[in-house]
Amino acid sequence: MLSRVAERIYWLARYLERAENTARLVSTYHFLLLDLPKGAQVGWRALPVITGGQTQFAERYARADERNTLRFLLADAANPGSLANSVAWARENCRTSREELPGEAWEQINELHLFVTERVASALARGGRFEFLSGVIRRCQQLTGLLHGVMSRGHAYDFIELGRHLERADMSSRVIDIGTQGHPLSDRPRDEAVQLDVHVWTSILKALTAYQMYRKDLRIAVNDTDVAAYLLHDGNFPRSVRHCLNEIESSLGNLPLHRDMLRRVRSASHVLDQIKPAELGAAGLHQGLDGLQIGICAIHEGIRETWFRG
Repeated sequence: MLSRVAERIYWLARYLERAENTARLVSTYHFLLLDLPKGAQVGWRALPVITGGQTQFAERYARADERNTLRFLLADAANPGSLANSVAWARENCRTSREELPGEAWEQINELHLFVTERVASALARGGRFEFLSGVIRRCQQLTGLLHGVMSRGHAYDFIELGRHLERADMSSRVIDIGTQGHPLSDRPRDEAVQLDVHVWTSILKALTAYQMYRKDLRIAVNDTDVAAYLLHDGNFPRSVRHCLNEIESSLGNLPLHRDMLRRVRSASHVLDQIKPAELGAAGLHQGLDGLQIGICAIHEGIRETWFRG
C-alpha cells in the first residue's frame, strides 16, 4: 500500500470518529445544562477546552456563550476540528482512497456529508439540535459498522483501526479530564456540591455512551473515582482508554516496521497504569491525564514518521 493511501485511510477513520464524538459531546452537554441544579455555574466554555480548541476559540469569539460555542464546534469553517470540517475531510479522504474501501462506504459518507451540509445550521438553535446530532451519530455508526463488517482484514483495515482507536482514546481522556477541573459553586452547601458532581460525571459517562454499561458492570452509584477508573482501565468497554490502547497494539502487530511503535504504545499503557483515581486527588488525576495525552500524541507522531513519510 502506498504511504499516501495509508495516510488517507487513517485520517478518514480519525475524522469520522471525531465527528461522532463531537456530536455526542454537544448533545450530552446540552442536556447536562438543562438538568443542573439552579444557579450551578457550569457554562459552555468547557467544550472548546475538551476538544483542544480553546486558544483558537478565544481568538475568534468574544464570548463563550451557547451560540458561539456551538458555531465553533459544529459549523465554523475556520475551525479544523469542527464537525462540518471533520465530515468534509472524511469524505475527501474516502474519495481519494475508494479503491481500498467498500463501494457502499462512499455512498454512505456522501449521505452523511449532505445531511451535515444541509442541516448543521439547525443545530445552532435548540429546536433542531437533538434531531441533527442524533442523525450525525447514527450515520457515523452505520459507516463504522459497514467498514467493520465487510472490509478484508488487511493493512487498509489496520490503518482504519489505528485511526479510530487513537482518536477515541484521545477524546475519552479529554472528556475525563474535564471532570477533574472543578466547578465553582460559591457558597453552595456540601450536599448540593455532591449533587452537581454526580450530574457532571453522569454526563461524562453519557458523552461516551458508557452510562448503562457502567451501571451494569459495576452496579454502584455514579461517583468521580469509579467513573474515571472505569473509563480509563476497563478493558472490556470499547471506549475506555485501556481498550483503545489494546486495539492499537493489536493492529500495529499486523503492520511492518512496528517495533518502535509497540514501544510507544506500551509506554502510554505504563502511564495509564500509574493513573489510579482512587489514590489521586483532582490535581494528580489531571497531571496523569496530561501525561497520557503526551503518550497518545507520541503514538500519532510515530505512525506518521513510520508509514506516512514515504
